[in-house]
Amino acid sequence: MKRITAMVVASVFTCSSELVSAQARALPPATKVGTEQARITAAAGATVEPLTLAQARGIALRNHPDIAAAGYRAQAEHQVFAQARSGLLPQITAYGSSVHAGSDNTRLMAGGLNNPSVISRTAFGVGASQLITDFGHTSNLAASAELSASAADQTASATREQVLLEVDRNYFGALQAQAVENVARQTLDTRQLLVDRVTVLAQNKLKSDLDVSFAQVALEDARLLVLRAQNDAESALAALSTVLGYREQHRFVLADETVVPVPAAADVSPLIEQALHDRPELAGLRDERDSALHLALSLRDARLPTISAVVAAGNAPSHDARLPDNYSAGGLEVSVPLFAGGLYQARQREAELRAKAAAESLRTAEDNISRDVRIAWLNLNNARERLRTTGQLRRYAVTSYELADARYRAGSSSIVELSQAQLALTAAQIDEVAARYEVLIRASDLNYQIGVLPVAEVTDEDTTP
Repeated sequence: MKRITAMVVASVFTCSSELVSAQARALPPATKVGTEQARITAAAGATVEPLTLAQARGIALRNHPDIAAAGYRAQAEHQVFAQARSGLLPQITAYGSSVHAGSDNTRLMAGGLNNPSVISRTAFGVGASQLITDFGHTSNLAASAELSASAADQTASATREQVLLEVDRNYFGALQAQAVENVARQTLDTRQLLVDRVTVLAQNKLKSDLDVSFAQVALEDARLLVLRAQNDAESALAALSTVLGYREQHRFVLADETVVPVPAAADVSPLIEQALHDRPELAGLRDERDSALHLALSLRDARLPTISAVVAAGNAPSHDARLPDNYSAGGLEVSVPLFAGGLYQARQREAELRAKAAAESLRTAEDNISRDVRIAWLNLNNARERLRTTGQLRRYAVTSYELADARYRAGSSSIVELSQAQLALTAAQIDEVAARYEVLIRASDLNYQIGVLPVAEVTDEDTTP
């Protein structure tokens, strides 16, 4: 009987050790994270949707309200430009009048310096005017509006890039949370095996009940780790659903994106130059500055004369017998502002000051972007080093755990040492998973900072998960 018991104990030792060693050595492949998440979600009875990063970007471009709002604002600014440009085009107006006077000699006795005669008549006609020159006032006003529309377009582009950056961050964050959950579940399985093994040994008086208690404490700690990881994964999916423009939470099976990007450039200066050239925010601020300068020129020219050509023609079916049936007239109209209480000068000065303020805001933005590019570059390099270091740390933790497990099975160490080795291995696995996706997040952040974040095209394939 003792021989049979010993054989059972040895079998438990061997099988559980092999399973634990295999789980310790094999960090959960990233490509299996989505499959595991799909299995868990399907078991819960929820509908899952496959989603790639390109699809996520396309859905966000279509659904996100900030992108739609920025697009509408840009369209509105283009209508402002059309309004300002209309002053350079002919102005044509149709007229119609039907008047009945009380007598042939009706007169208006008060009000106005115009001819007070009112004659019964029915007439219709058309009048047209064309601006000949206002010495740059309207053209500068139109140029200012056009630059404002261009600035709004750049702002819309910047909004799209910001949303895409948030999509990348939340997508990789969800993958990271799911990978951590997978590590937590494997840790729970490993510690359950340890509890089962130690329980069998304790029942056969080969280990003490204290060892069982320590193993159970480690098991419950693993359960807490799983609960936290589950909550983090659900929160990450909720954040991803929101950034995609969904009000309700969607459950996705995420296609893994674990290709580590190429190392960042050794010198950050070219990246800063690229950011200063390509960032849409800076282009928009330059357009706003130039728009303010053209507006100042327009307001300066508002004090100059305006010359227009005016024509009018029409027909009168009924009128006083002394008047002709048709009429036509044309001429030049000159308008010269003489005095407006300092209005034009104050407006010009205001526009000039706003142009100077826009120039200073542009310089501040350039300084901030230079700083942000440098920080993003440093963060990416640091994340790559952390990935390399955490990989080494996990390998060392695997070796330490296997040695601690062997020592414990041989009876030369306590379960405290084995529990510490388990904790170190779990922490190393989680750190490596986090570092892997941190590299991808930092790479997206650097691409955004230098203005080269890929902008997905909205297609039916991308927007239909």
